[in-house]
Parts: sequence; C-alpha cells; structure tokens
Amino acid sequence: MPDKVSFYNFHIDHIRSIKHGGDSHIDNLAYCCPECNSFKGTDVGSFKENDELVRFYNPRKDEWQEHFELINGLIIGKTDIAKTTERIFKFNEIDRLIFRQELIQLGHYP
Repeated sequence: MPDKVSFYNFHIDHIRSIKHGGDSHIDNLAYCCPECNSFKGTDVGSFKENDELVRFYNPRKDEWQEHFELINGLIIGKTDIAKTTERIFKFNEIDRLIFRQELIQLGHYP
C-alpha cells in the first residue's frame, strides 16, 4: 500500500529483529505498512505443515516478481517464502483486499 493513502503512519522496522540477531543497519530496515508490521511482530518466519521453518520475504534481498503475483487485487504467493509471508502478514484479508482493489481502480496501486 502506498503510504500516502494509508490512514496510519508507516513504520521503519527491522526485517530481522534485534532479538533474532538483526541490527539497525539500513540493509536490515524496511518501510512497513503498519498492518503488515503488526502481524509480523518480531517473527522471522513461520512453519509449513511439515514443520519446516520458512523465512519471510525480505524486501532488501528478494525480488517481488519472483515470489508474488497480483491478480485482481489478490497478492498470490508463488514460493514457500511468499506463501508464508502472505499467510502471516494477512495480505488478503477481505478488508485489505477491498481497499487494494479500490486503490487499483484509482491508479494508486501498485
């Protein structure tokens, strides 16, 4: 979501939290949508059904197009990293999806 259309201030936060060995260098910081950031918390990943730990998408290292595609406002994960990120960050909750679709119609997304 573009920060100019957000109802809340965006956050500058750690991609890998300090508690998990991250630091405050620019390579470990991201400008975050407040909703995504609140769902992420200090997590660095989550588990798949087979108990395999999968890290979250890293906007400093990963290419968005390799991991996600946008279809009618839905953000669809194409990789395990993307699917894990999509699930935990709740990209496609109905209110977020409707808002994203409205932004697309107004030419403000992506």
